[in-house]
Amino acid sequence: MSNHLFDAIRAGIKPDAPFIVTASGETWRYADMLALSAKLAHALVKRGVQPGDRVAVQVEKSPEALMLYLACVRAGAIYLPLNTAYTLAELEYFIGDAEPRLVVCTPKAKDGLEPIASAKGAVVETLDDKGGGSLMALAANEADDFDNIERGPDDLAAILYTSGTTGRS
Repeated sequence: MSNHLFDAIRAGIKPDAPFIVTASGETWRYADMLALSAKLAHALVKRGVQPGDRVAVQVEKSPEALMLYLACVRAGAIYLPLNTAYTLAELEYFIGDAEPRLVVCTPKAKDGLEPIASAKGAVVETLDDKGGGSLMALAANEADDFDNIERGPDDLAAILYTSGTTGRS
């Protein structure tokens, strides 16, 4: 068995081909994606994330946030994106319900989220919209290759909550 989702993402890529071109004109190559997602996957494992564990993520959109999703896929973790507009009460519900091993948030949200995450047995790391934060610092010295965790087609890659407009998410 392989990591079928990441294998599909990686299939046929050319390392120097553009993967992302940002609104500001910054280009990320496929090689950049492979390297940073590997470093982040190592950081996830270092923080205790195991296959099937949830990683709750409440960060601004950025290339690094996408790399974090890919790192979760590579590490066999389940990515749980959370809207940046959620209140602490809403986040307490999601964290309690999903039981993540790790919560990644913006640096400004850390103080509010840490007691909630800690009470549920999760640790908190940060990621800002400029590619900084404690998770990136943890990943900085990691290897830029990673032996992807085997996952099957029935294994979860993400959990998405509904908006909750007609009831509880």
